[in-house]
Amino acid sequence: MPTPDYVLALREKIGHDLLLLPGVRGIVLNPEGHVLLTLRRDTKRWSLPAGIIEPTGEQPEQTLAREVLEETGVAIYGAVLLEVRTTEPRQYPNGDNVQFVTITYSARTDARAAVVGDDENLDVGFFAIDALPEGVHADVVRVLREFV
Repeated sequence: MPTPDYVLALREKIGHDLLLLPGVRGIVLNPEGHVLLTLRRDTKRWSLPAGIIEPTGEQPEQTLAREVLEETGVAIYGAVLLEVRTTEPRQYPNGDNVQFVTITYSARTDARAAVVGDDENLDVGFFAIDALPEGVHADVVRVLREFV
């Protein structure tokens, strides 16, 4: 999914100034205990499925289920809150400055395979937590260590 319309509308007003955004991400485990990862197009790093909460009354758990399904074709259940953390501010290549309040959940799926479902990701897949691919984002490694 591309940048949400409401973020684009805010950017028209504030330009590249720092924008604080609420987001979710999920440690999604399949029946074998493998974790679902996405290879992000923008950073070229492996990450957890994630997205921004829409200002439509959408609840964080709904955002997680929507984003995981959109990005990977995987349906989830049993979301459990793990942590809420504010990221360091970052600047995207287009000059936009952003900081996220990230809500991390664990969730389950019956799926054993995933597919790239959007243009945000180059690849998706399930990986054994002790055999992650190269290029996993450092914060993903941290949260997986804490989760395990």
